[in-house]
Amino acid sequence: MNIDNYLETIKFCRFCFMCRHLSAIGNVTFTEADTPRVRASMIYGATIHPELFANEDLIKTMYRSDLSGCCRRNCVNHYDEVGLTLAYRADLVEAGKAPEYIKTIATALMNSPEWSVSGKGKVAYVADNYSVESGAAAAFGKLAKEFRTVSGGSCGKGLWVLGFRKEAKLLAEKFLKALEGVETVVVSHTGIFDFLVNTIGEMGLKLDAKVMHTSEYLAGVKTARPLGDLYYLESDYLRNYNSDYPYPRALLTSNGANLKPFGTNDEESYSCAEGALLLDKIEPELVEKLAKYIEARADNPAKDVIVTASPYTRIQLGRFTSLKVKTIEELLAEAL
Repeated sequence: MNIDNYLETIKFCRFCFMCRHLSAIGNVTFTEADTPRVRASMIYGATIHPELFANEDLIKTMYRSDLSGCCRRNCVNHYDEVGLTLAYRADLVEAGKAPEYIKTIATALMNSPEWSVSGKGKVAYVADNYSVESGAAAAFGKLAKEFRTVSGGSCGKGLWVLGFRKEAKLLAEKFLKALEGVETVVVSHTGIFDFLVNTIGEMGLKLDAKVMHTSEYLAGVKTARPLGDLYYLESDYLRNYNSDYPYPRALLTSNGANLKPFGTNDEESYSCAEGALLLDKIEPELVEKLAKYIEARADNPAKDVIVTASPYTRIQLGRFTSLKVKTIEELLAEAL
């Protein structure tokens, strides 16, 4: 089983309380089950009593994890509780035990539109649904020069996160085919960035192109005025999955931004479960609670300028709060 690769994580996480304050879902549900310690304990119980592996409570708990990676990043031993959760989901799917509501989401992803390519050039920008809806894609078009646009539905990351690994690889192969012939792939969607940098390697696939988040690609952009005081919400995928990817902060500060600290500490996730990728489809009421949790920590919601590298986070905070949130692309385009 896939979870066999995480026996050390199971062994040590089930006795440890040290990161419970960094569990975003636990902080809004106030339940111990929504912490890495109890998730590991529940899976440990299922290894002893296999009949519990597809227990309804265990399944629901494992599918509402925020997958932020905060606990893994800040753990002194970096035990991979994210990997354990994803491994459990994959084992559940392979055993044919995935619940119907998860299958429904997976089916929708499998039937998403094919990828299409327009424009020309050696640079490809991925205009996924989240980047388009958030306004990041349109803003990028104002900031960048010649590039080809790759548009479509699912790259396979969503299916991978849900545990449908075989199906995810099939979608990934179609997505990578749309990227053939380019030297650089630029993405706003942080989940797709992580997918191209890390996940396709786990699938045994390869992309012969450099992958950049827009904040790296736009490093040379200069605004007409200093950006001034603003709050930057860290991306879970860029910070916790990709070694504190430095380019969003560097781009903002190079354009005169004074980045003010947000929230109560610099370890916590304020992304509305960006790492979970599809929690807004699984349990949207939890995403709303996460958004309200973030809103409650703003210094002055009516005036604060808040920026994020994640189109997903931008959309969820715009949907559920009154916060003034912009993607990095939007902020820069407005300040040209």
